[in-house]
Amino acid sequence: MTLEIKTFSGAEAAARLPDVARLRIAVFRDFPYLYDGDLAYEERYLATYARSQGSIFVLAIDDGTVVGASTGTPMTAETDEVKAPFLASGRDPADYFYFGESVLLPAYRGRGIGVTFFAEREAQARRLGLRHTTFCAVERPSDHPRRPTDYVPLDAFWHKRGYRHHPELRTSFTWRDLDDTSESPKPLSFWIKDLAA
Repeated sequence: MTLEIKTFSGAEAAARLPDVARLRIAVFRDFPYLYDGDLAYEERYLATYARSQGSIFVLAIDDGTVVGASTGTPMTAETDEVKAPFLASGRDPADYFYFGESVLLPAYRGRGIGVTFFAEREAQARRLGLRHTTFCAVERPSDHPRRPTDYVPLDAFWHKRGYRHHPELRTSFTWRDLDDTSESPKPLSFWIKDLAA
């Protein structure tokens, strides 16, 4: 196996959208996302990152197959759902670089790839002169019926990377859960890192 971590943007990233879309659907089926994905929607969503000035795709590629992916873009290019909590709290979205996702097939976890995903996106934020990096995470109740008994949240991993939870910064995204017949809003809260710290 030849595993490589590569970064892409613009047209180069656009050529990889189908691979990243399939990966997102596969990984986000698991708890806590429970996402019943749609390939056409995923490709449209990811295309906004490929078109965004200053965005980055960081891909883990094993013998030509995309096995992991993470994205990031200046928050000014993000949706109102992402920007609204920051604006409401007096934070300027122009100071933030937003991480879209970090997905990795289970067989490749525990090898430091996730650490590299964060480092590469933070490096992009610094190149753009942005002061903070941020992402949001879905919140599910601890007694959710689909929560695996061995589920371990990623909070410790994020803390180790220098991120702090800001539960006062909240938003919601809408998608269809597995076994559901329609979409519903899901609560998310933000984590932030001060790159100057």
